[in-house]
Amino acid sequence: MLDISEVARRTGLPASTLRYYEERGLIASTGRRGLKRIFEPAVLDKLSLIALGQAAGFSLDEVGRMFGANGEANIDRKVLMEKAHELDDTIMKLSAMRDGLQHAARCKARSHLECPTFRRLMRVASARVQRRKSG
Repeated sequence: MLDISEVARRTGLPASTLRYYEERGLIASTGRRGLKRIFEPAVLDKLSLIALGQAAGFSLDEVGRMFGANGEANIDRKVLMEKAHELDDTIMKLSAMRDGLQHAARCKARSHLECPTFRRLMRVASARVQRRKSG
């Protein structure tokens, strides 16, 4: 059994985050030792899965749905594939933006506003802002 301070030390998460996760139903303590919450050692794996989910861009609500009623991991492979496709889209957009910025940094035009590639980047960025506002 691990008390909350040991879980915090091993995971690098503050105790306040652990209490918040418990409040949200992501983890569960098994009792108390004095005023400190006590957790099963398996909570470390669960916290690692939560961290992985967040690193992949899942919200805490989405991560919470990755656990069955018994608290065991029950990850929908279709959801993982959908997130992978979202990440692919993000990577493509960011790569295009990186390439455009690198071009603009090397462009020999007198002004960035005279560079056709830079102007195209501005139009694309403007169109994305407009789509987000309307959608």
